[in-house]
Amino acid sequence: MNKALHVAIIMDGNGRWAESKKQKRVKGHEQGAKAVREITKFCATHKDIERLTLYAFSTENWKRPRLEVEFLMKLLEKYLKNELEVYIKNNIRFEPIGDIRAFSASLQKLIKEVKQKTAHCDGLVQSLALNYGSHDEILRAVNKLRHEKKDITNEMLSNALDCKHQVDIMIRTGGDQRISNFLLWQLSYAELFFTDTLWPDFHEDELTDILNEFGKRERRFGGLN
Repeated sequence: MNKALHVAIIMDGNGRWAESKKQKRVKGHEQGAKAVREITKFCATHKDIERLTLYAFSTENWKRPRLEVEFLMKLLEKYLKNELEVYIKNNIRFEPIGDIRAFSASLQKLIKEVKQKTAHCDGLVQSLALNYGSHDEILRAVNKLRHEKKDITNEMLSNALDCKHQVDIMIRTGGDQRISNFLLWQLSYAELFFTDTLWPDFHEDELTDILNEFGKRERRFGGLN
């Protein structure tokens, strides 16, 4: 197995998890945040995983009810404040991706502070995709490069993206089998895994099973055996 895997996860099913238990949707998001901590700490101890990218809040999520969006913003703030100590203790570097300019000034400041305070960590890199959409990411990258005097190469575009690292394993929880505007450029040769498990119920044992299955797959990257 590759010793420097990049695992990306679409964390779907928080709301349905809460509804199945006759609770408010926000309870599902709270439980989902606990799953983020568990999976991140597991990945930090796994010898083969170098990067973990989690789809936390998409550019399309602003369409949700206002009260739910407000709760998600408060939950993100609470999560980052609580997790800073966890990041440092577990040698995890926090590298957010997405256009955070849409967030409040205080939340933007907190995101930047957590990134700065974990910059020295050289273990797992955890990226939360915040106000992220792959179309938006690619458009912003193209606009950065539009004044170049030479043809844009794959390497130039990759380096202009928020996430500059190709994904090895993409997991989507919650039963749906689609990519939902997530890391479209970076997923070009990723192995895709879809599970019916709702995100709050996704634990390290299931991730271990996926990693074992990944190890059995043959990756040819367009070539022959």
